Amino acid sequence: VLLRPASASRQQDAPGAADGLALASDPGGTLNFLAMVENLQGDSGRGYYLEMLIGTPPQALNILVDTGSSNFAVAGVPDPDVTSYFNPELSSTYRSQGVEVTVKYSQGSWTGVLGTDVITMPKGLDGSYTINIATILESENFFLPGVKWHGILGLAYDALAKPSSSVETFFDSLVRQARIPNIFSLQMCGAGLPVSGSGTNGGSLVLGGIEPSLYTGDIWYTPIKEEWYYQVEILKLEVGGQNLELDCTEYNADKAIVDSGTTLLRLPEKVFSAVVQAIARTSLIQEFSSGFWTGSQLACWDRAEKPWSLFPKLSIYLRDENSSRSFRISILPQLYIQPILVIGDNLQCYRFGISSSTNALVIGATVMEGFYVIFDRAQRRVGFAVSPCAEADGSPVSEIEGPFTTADVASNCVSSVSFHEPVLWIASYALMSLCGIILLVLIVLLLIPPRCQHRYTDNDVVNDESSLVRHRWK
Repeated sequence: VLLRPASASRQQDAPGAADGLALASDPGGTLNFLAMVENLQGDSGRGYYLEMLIGTPPQALNILVDTGSSNFAVAGVPDPDVTSYFNPELSSTYRSQGVEVTVKYSQGSWTGVLGTDVITMPKGLDGSYTINIATILESENFFLPGVKWHGILGLAYDALAKPSSSVETFFDSLVRQARIPNIFSLQMCGAGLPVSGSGTNGGSLVLGGIEPSLYTGDIWYTPIKEEWYYQVEILKLEVGGQNLELDCTEYNADKAIVDSGTTLLRLPEKVFSAVVQAIARTSLIQEFSSGFWTGSQLACWDRAEKPWSLFPKLSIYLRDENSSRSFRISILPQLYIQPILVIGDNLQCYRFGISSSTNALVIGATVMEGFYVIFDRAQRRVGFAVSPCAEADGSPVSEIEGPFTTADVASNCVSSVSFHEPVLWIASYALMSLCGIILLVLIVLLLIPPRCQHRYTDNDVVNDESSLVRHRWK
């Protein structure tokens, strides 16, 4: 195995049928889910995107599918890193709401204006729908060179919507206007294929239900713990069939979510260290460089050699709807040892598809590419089934097994104290109000109007690790 610096040899990652006669016009109409099969393009390195027609006359844009955020936003002015943008002045149906929207990340941000317009989806639901849309007027490190999408479709709950949860999300609008069931499902087909490649990998976003042709075997469901992100409960992790033996709260620190807008499997730091040690211990590679595990180096093998046989299987246990049971989703090395670069005629280089996180376990594209994932909002649960496109060299690279007992696991692995973003905003406003009261007292007592200035901290910024721009493309 050869190692080379990753920064010098790889591109950066992104943050995720017939025409769509999907819904009859009358309330008794039926959904044609087959119309939505293969309606996505992309890859795990640059994200999976859906073609959408916006405005009147329609302007065609590719929109990144992101289950880790809740705003629908598109480039609204020319940008050197996007090939198309939405010009609201050319749409007779666009209506500006005059509300500024800013989303900040630790590395990157965008600012836009909230408005409404009509959208249609050539391979989605039949018909046109009026949707809240943020036109991005300024951005920094959000659109990056080579991405083939021009906006982002946030499919999480309205609790994450900006500037407030009163902004109806894209999917909520579809549920209300099209009267579809409050459920969608997602398949991303990039297993074993080069990351950040041509963007021609397939995928399916099924709005309103489940398409049987997109999975095999049974669907296993885990409850949604809280409706903001798609937060789930992780009970334990195994590497090569060996339990990491960590307290189950470590896997949920401070949350565990399912996020198609994150490219990697992201693990809390303590869990990440344990996983790396277990993989290194059980792999057949001696004295493997630490740079590979941290993402600073790629590992390169002769193209005739497939390195996946050298690495163990990784399993994640999720609590079943019956809380006394669990099930596990497993990914083979073909999903987390990811081909990314060819050197000359002989070498294929790979990256490690797992990284550390300061505040979340994120089931991103590294894992999601192995499964058909059902976001059943109506019954507050997330489902996993084996995806038939999760194959490499004709063999499956993902598994689901269960049920297992949870007798050896705590009854609740999710901390009851969680400082979620809406709570942080409330706390921020309370502190600002207190600051104002103190200011008034000082004015009265001292007749000197001192300045009371709120200093923005990380908690004031939309900087959850699961949806940071830097981690979409890391």
